[in-house]
Amino acid sequence: MKYRKLGASDLSVSEISLGSWLTFGVGVERGRALACVERAFELGINFVDTANVYGRGAAESFLGEALAGRKRDSYVLATKVFGDMGGGNQGLSATQIEKQLDDSLKRLRTDYVDLYQCHRYDPNTPLPETMEALTRAKQSGKVRWIGFSEWSPKQIEDAVAMAGVEHFVSSQPQYSLLWRLPEKKVIPISAANGISQIVWSPLGQGVLTGKYSPDTPPPSDSRASSDKMSGFIGRLTERPVLEAVQKLKPLALEAGCSMAQFALAWVLREPNVASAIIGASKPEQVDDNAGASGLEIDPALFAKAESIVAAATASP
Repeated sequence: MKYRKLGASDLSVSEISLGSWLTFGVGVERGRALACVERAFELGINFVDTANVYGRGAAESFLGEALAGRKRDSYVLATKVFGDMGGGNQGLSATQIEKQLDDSLKRLRTDYVDLYQCHRYDPNTPLPETMEALTRAKQSGKVRWIGFSEWSPKQIEDAVAMAGVEHFVSSQPQYSLLWRLPEKKVIPISAANGISQIVWSPLGQGVLTGKYSPDTPPPSDSRASSDKMSGFIGRLTERPVLEAVQKLKPLALEAGCSMAQFALAWVLREPNVASAIIGASKPEQVDDNAGASGLEIDPALFAKAESIVAAATASP
C-alpha cells in the first residue's frame, strides 16, 4: 500500500480508503463487515471514512465497535456533518456542528476525528458561521483537520478566501471514469489551495468492476440487487454504460490487472487525488481493490478507456 499527503495537512493516507456508505451498519451483515475492516488494516489501509447520516448513526456505531481495540494513532478517521439526523437536526449551523460532532465522537468511541467534513453545503447557514464553528472544533482538539464534500467551485473559493478561520485540506467529490466533472474546476481550485481529493464512487457503484452484464440480471449478491444499497445506482446500469464498460475488459487484461484495479488506478493517476474510497461488502473485494495502489499502467490504455466510455455516459 502506498500513501499520499492529504492537502496541506500533516496526514498521510492510504491511496485506497475504506468507506461505509450503504454498507457498514446498514447493508452488510456485521460479521462480514468486521472481516472487511480487519482485512483492510492487514493490507495497509489506514484511512476510514464515514458520516453521521449513514444509517443515522449506525455506520459510526459499527466503526466505534470495530476500531475499539486499535491504537488511535494507527489509523486516520474521517466523518461528516450536514445530513438529516431526525428531529430537525440537520445542517451546518454552529449549534448543529457542535452537537453532531459530540454525538459522532460518542458513537465512534474516540476523543477526536482526524478529518471532519461538511457533507454538503448549507444554503440556510451563513458561511462565516459554519467556518467559525469548524475553527472552534479544531481549536478544541476534537477535530484535527477539516474538509467538504460536493461543494461548488464558487462555494470552495468563498471558503478559501475567508480570513481568520481554519482552511479545508480535503474535498470529497464523486469521481470516476464514468463521472469526470471535478476535473473542470474543483480539482484545479483545490490543487492551488492545499486541498486534496478523497473520491467517492471511484468504481461507479461497482459498475466499473465489469460484474454487470447488459444482457443478464445483476448478481444476487451485488449492490444493484440490494433494496438497501441500490438507490443511487440507476443511470450507471443503463445499457449503453454497461456495454461500454464491457469493452474495457481487454484493456484491463492488457494492463495485467482486474477491472476494479484498472478503474481505481485511473482515479489515482490524478496527482490531486489523495485516496479513493471503496465500499466493500466482502474481504475479497478489499483484497482486489487494495491491489490498485502503486499500479503503473500505460497512459495510452487509460486514453483508450476514456474514449470508450465518453460517448456512453452522461458525465459532463
